[in-house]
Amino acid sequence: MVLSINTNIGAMVALQHLNSTNSMLEDTQLRITTGLRVNGPKDDASTYAIAQNMRGDINGMMAVKTAIAGGESTVNVALEGAMAINDLLLEMKAKVVQANQAGLDATSRTALHNDFDALRQQIETITGTAEFNGTNLIKASAANLSVLSTVDGSTIAVSAQTMDPTTLAIQTSSLLSSANAATALTAIDSAITAVADKLAALGSVSKRLEIQSDFTVKLIDILKAGVGNLVDADMAEESAKLQSLQIKQQLGVQALSIANSNPQVILSLFNG
Repeated sequence: MVLSINTNIGAMVALQHLNSTNSMLEDTQLRITTGLRVNGPKDDASTYAIAQNMRGDINGMMAVKTAIAGGESTVNVALEGAMAINDLLLEMKAKVVQANQAGLDATSRTALHNDFDALRQQIETITGTAEFNGTNLIKASAANLSVLSTVDGSTIAVSAQTMDPTTLAIQTSSLLSSANAATALTAIDSAITAVADKLAALGSVSKRLEIQSDFTVKLIDILKAGVGNLVDADMAEESAKLQSLQIKQQLGVQALSIANSNPQVILSLFNG
């Protein structure tokens, strides 16, 4: 081997290996810091591209989940309002039946009518306030609702179920006479039947939204797990690799130090 003070082959080789070790150590430290095996396209271009596409799908599904949650809340508010209206109609029927008694005095009939009218006004209050995020499905002239259900734009149609006294045909019902009370009984029975049908419709669409929401959440979890399988780092493996590289780095520094001291041998040739 030629001894030279200008070219130290041993030092160059040692430096190359040390730089390589330092580079691998930086990569390992990054994976441990981020928890990701694939942090960018240069780590694994194809895997990174696949993971990014899946992340896009996840974000889309998250938007769908939010839309369904809003739809569920709107329908559930309407459902609660409809159940309250149904209870009020049952109370109103009790007043009507009492008003149909033979020989009922005028004072009692007026009291029953006033109670009946108060219950009817409460129905108006409920239909006017059963609103979520600006949408009311049971008020007069309520509009239908479309709830986003998939990332491709499919929707679940929610039909409005108006339940105001005018729609239920009890707005003009009166208990102030026996004839009026008999007419009111027919109207109340029809209203109770109508509200029961509307409740069933709201309950059905609420259940459909709940099922779609559960499916969406499960799909998001599956996609997240898929992305994790592609890009997540094995922390046990990275920990072992970190310790190995740290030892290699220390040995590399030692090797470089020894290689750098080799030219000192040349001095001994001139010391005789």
